[in-house]
Amino acid sequence: MISTLRIIGVSYKNASASDRGKFGLDLTNSKNILEEAKKLGIKSIVINSTCNRVELYANSHNYKVLIDLLCKHSKGSKKSFEKIGYTLKNKKAIKHIFRVGTGLDSQILGDFEIIAQMKKSFKLSKSYGLINPFFDRLFNSIMQASKRIKNETKLSTGATSVSFAAVRYILDNVENLKEKKILLFGTGKIGRNTCENLVKHTSNKQITLINRTEDKAKTVAGKFKLIVKNISEIAKEIERSDILIVATAAPQPTITQKQITGSNNLIILDLSVPKNVEENLRNNPKIDLLDLDYLSNITDLNLNKRKKYIPKAETIINKVKNDFQDWVETRKYAPTVNALKTKLQEIQSNKISTLKKKSPDLNEESANEISDHLIQKITNQIANHLKESKEFENELKSVRTIFQLDSNE
Repeated sequence: MISTLRIIGVSYKNASASDRGKFGLDLTNSKNILEEAKKLGIKSIVINSTCNRVELYANSHNYKVLIDLLCKHSKGSKKSFEKIGYTLKNKKAIKHIFRVGTGLDSQILGDFEIIAQMKKSFKLSKSYGLINPFFDRLFNSIMQASKRIKNETKLSTGATSVSFAAVRYILDNVENLKEKKILLFGTGKIGRNTCENLVKHTSNKQITLINRTEDKAKTVAGKFKLIVKNISEIAKEIERSDILIVATAAPQPTITQKQITGSNNLIILDLSVPKNVEENLRNNPKIDLLDLDYLSNITDLNLNKRKKYIPKAETIINKVKNDFQDWVETRKYAPTVNALKTKLQEIQSNKISTLKKKSPDLNEESANEISDHLIQKITNQIANHLKESKEFENELKSVRTIFQLDSNE
């Protein structure tokens, strides 16, 4: 490989929402990792922190450095990472990142939000100058594959996001929904998406929004003509609500036992990572507390239909991935082949100049045309030979030696 790709991470496959939440990274922590990575000499790194996984993709020769960075800037420990974390390198890493970006490795098959998150993370790394040509080509290839799958298959048709999974649960399990009072706490990305799905699918007119920054809640509420309350009124609003949706994504619980003062039955849906609702609320017989992992495992009526499109999606991924890997292989020998071409062109120019002095009537245009053709044929044959060679490094060294090429590639 031209560039060593390493991945470290934790995901829903081997870590609970509570465990992987400890490794969660907000924007500030992500920026701190990027700044430190740059000081450490890491050429490229992208951070993917979502409710279902936290992964670092890096051009690094050392897993330990990446694990240290993740643990330093999150609440996760190295001991915990050893139990639930994973590491991947080069081809296995490339296969994995393609599956993640296209929704095939998502907790909800065909999840269409993951690629938007990866694009955002990619742009952030690029703003720090931490994207080399290898990473640029890799992530653009993943985006291309994702777009093709969305356009050429129905893998995402009916696919739910985490926000819709919450609304789906409410639709399936709450009677007389139009009469229920719903409180949404948190208007970040998941909160906004949940709000939009509530308005679109429930026809409920009794939805109240609360956010730490009230203006953000008002911006979301204004779009849908909903009620906004100040965070100081949260206990009072919880008391009058039938359903509480928590999407705050804070580092510690934002809903505690102290805020639950009423005696009414209450459904709490915690969409946050780490969990933002105190676990001991499960002991309250009046409360039905559901977390992200439970909601993500709700039976998806469209799942079997979407599964039929996995083979076609994998065919698209393999085609784009193979094109990317061909590009990587080409980069191994391209500098040497280009240096050879330049060397031959210098010989061509000198030889034609010498011949012209001896034969003033020489047709220079024809001579250049014939020699250009020969140069192209020679370089193409050598390039094809190197591409297929099982002893690539030795063959490449031989070409450099034979033609006396001053190349560091």
